[in-house]
Amino acid sequence: ALGVEGLDLVILENIGNLVCPAEFDTGAHCNLVLLSVPEGDDKPLKYPLMFEVANLVALTKLDVAPIFDFDVERAKANIARRNPSAEVFPVCAPRGEGIGLLVDALIARIEDNKRTR
Repeated sequence: ALGVEGLDLVILENIGNLVCPAEFDTGAHCNLVLLSVPEGDDKPLKYPLMFEVANLVALTKLDVAPIFDFDVERAKANIARRNPSAEVFPVCAPRGEGIGLLVDALIARIEDNKRTR
């Protein structure tokens, strides 16, 4: 067992495709799903479980959205159809866009979890 006493954050990358990892309870207090632009804005409809269990969704690689015909608003709408309470964060690492908001949301989740321990 992982000794987590005294830790505020443990990041577990539950690797695989968008189907299998969502089927397993990792004991996480918060689930962050990364939806990469090349995967397509329709993935929340094709793989609903992953998005239904997500607390946060980061739309990544936005700098290549025009190449892949990825529509951020359509992606947000598709996520909301599966999980209206999921917070969505469009991010572009090369431009530094959206990273601060995503980090702030993670910090808020950590603080909430610390208060309820």
